[in-house]
Amino acid sequence: MSNKFRVLWVDDEIDLLTPYFQFLNGKGYELSSVSNGNDAIELIRNQVFDLVLLDENMPGMSGLQVVDEIKKIKPQLPIIMVTKSEEENIMDSAIGSNIADYLIKPVNPNQLLLAIKKVFDKVKLVSEKSLQLYQSEFNKLSQQITFADNIDDWKNIYKNIIYFENQLEQTDNDSMLGVLQAQRIESNHSFCKYIKNNYVQWFSDTKSSLPLNSANLLSKKYFPLLKSEPKMALILIDNLRFDHWEAISKFFYNDFNIESDLYLSILPTTTSYARNALFAGLMPSEIEKIFPEIWKNDDDEGLKNLYEEELMKKQCLRLGVSDSFFFKKIIANNDGRNFSENIHNTIQKYNHGVVIYNFIDILSHSQTESRTMRELANSDESYRSLVVSWFEHSPLFEIMKKLAEEKYTLFVTTDHGSIRVEKPIKVIGERNLNTNLRYKQGRNMNYNPKEVFEIKDPAKVYLPKSMVTSSYIFATQNDFFAYPNNYSQYVGMYRNTFQHGGVSMDEMLVPYAILKTKQ
Repeated sequence: MSNKFRVLWVDDEIDLLTPYFQFLNGKGYELSSVSNGNDAIELIRNQVFDLVLLDENMPGMSGLQVVDEIKKIKPQLPIIMVTKSEEENIMDSAIGSNIADYLIKPVNPNQLLLAIKKVFDKVKLVSEKSLQLYQSEFNKLSQQITFADNIDDWKNIYKNIIYFENQLEQTDNDSMLGVLQAQRIESNHSFCKYIKNNYVQWFSDTKSSLPLNSANLLSKKYFPLLKSEPKMALILIDNLRFDHWEAISKFFYNDFNIESDLYLSILPTTTSYARNALFAGLMPSEIEKIFPEIWKNDDDEGLKNLYEEELMKKQCLRLGVSDSFFFKKIIANNDGRNFSENIHNTIQKYNHGVVIYNFIDILSHSQTESRTMRELANSDESYRSLVVSWFEHSPLFEIMKKLAEEKYTLFVTTDHGSIRVEKPIKVIGERNLNTNLRYKQGRNMNYNPKEVFEIKDPAKVYLPKSMVTSSYIFATQNDFFAYPNNYSQYVGMYRNTFQHGGVSMDEMLVPYAILKTKQ
């Protein structure tokens, strides 16, 4: 049996195409031909072809009609139209029918070969190029990790790792992907050392040395845009990692100009700390001091993130933004659908507003609690795939498109990321020790200080403390805290789940993006 790719060429002037047949046969393709659409459809019903080359202007059925019939029979069979027709409506219809390419006669043989290669060899060629590029950049990336000495260096390292991860996951070279994963672990280890050495120091000198972070993101990036953009909407997607944003941003390329970067989520990288700091424009201990009725410590009863709207209002007033804004917090899918359906009535009185969407964080928690979800999201790649699939069909995507139709510029960001944890670390504390797997706050904690990032004086980093002698410890890299009681059961429950609260690139280096509609 021949292992050549089989190509069917459908054209009523097939006798004039002999030079092309000889050229493509010489390149290893096996060609068959028919002169009309009916014969082509019959052949495709009864034989196996890998590609169809199709003319538009033929006696009987037109090329577009043939495309429609082929798609009914074999929807995945790629079709390249090779035709004299330059009519734009025909091009649009052909492309709308999901053809692989559209070539206008007279066509150069190499142009035709390129179009065919894009169908058969694109994955292979892209894979080879990705491998070559990563191999050439490996040593450079290693040097960047070794000599990184500021947060911008770490942003670039993380961006490069995510880029190569996305590229190599599309190849079948598991060994090279394994090399990248090892380099990812190395970079996370070095990043955690960098945070240990610099985090407390950043808050000295009245916080002037702080990088862009949870507490100053909006004052430095969002509010200045309100002066130049007629309408603005802040979209906060809870627990959105940078690799998630890179994956879903493809849905916006056609309709938006996109500027994106990373900022630093404060510690602990959790909703109650990082998100409240973002909406308040203040560090957690400042919120506790100025608004004691709002702030809740880890051991306080009740939810810790009920006051985002009030905190946002106070930040607006403090920055001289007197305009009222719409505010919508969405947790359930039905809430998202209802808001999407009624969005025009809701936002018509406002020039800016806030949408908080809690789904990815819920997905992360359900992955911890459900064996089925753990199987579905058992790796960074599968977790990312779930996020992309959800977003493409979500009310949030509809909401963002409708805001764009109303000429809103979108400021998309998150409060923190998450990391897949693997290594348990034992910690012992008092009964009221908080339950987060990536950070602990309390007193009289027993742990190995070499295994954690410890902050003995929380006031130095603007963290509140529930007791006078309270301190904080943070898990680093992919570690998580486990109690000695029922240790094996506890570890089995939480290992290989996605958690947040600690120190890692995935939790702390998180995206923000500005989307301006091209219209």
